[in-house]
Amino acid sequence: MADPVFKPQLTPKKMLELGVFGGWYFEGDHRDLPAAWLKKAKLSPKGFDVKLNCFGVASGQSRAVWRAKGWITPEDPLGWFQWYCRYAQGRRLPGVDRFQIRRWKAFGDRHAPQVRANCDPGDVFCRPRQRQALLQWAYDPFI
Repeated sequence: MADPVFKPQLTPKKMLELGVFGGWYFEGDHRDLPAAWLKKAKLSPKGFDVKLNCFGVASGQSRAVWRAKGWITPEDPLGWFQWYCRYAQGRRLPGVDRFQIRRWKAFGDRHAPQVRANCDPGDVFCRPRQRQALLQWAYDPFI
């Protein structure tokens, strides 16, 4: 059963099409993803490519930082987006799900209001790093 609090604005498929994580989140290994998600995905064949990101900027922390902060779980060693892809495909792990959904909500509650408060409506070039980060957390970056 899906968590009633978790209402992402974007699917993993849409996120991949818009351009996230420099096209390199899965480091070239997409076996766990449905083929339909990959048809229009912006993926890099060699490594992180900032040009593949929707806003053309790097945004976020490294996996080393994620590990140091305790944000990586054994079930999803690549982090939040790996968890979200698996969740979207129907996997449920109640403890891990609660942990990741709490992180997702906290991120959106912190960053989306900042974009709305500091950017004119329709100015999608305002705060590109924050918008890229919102996109990478399944929030609509065009708010």
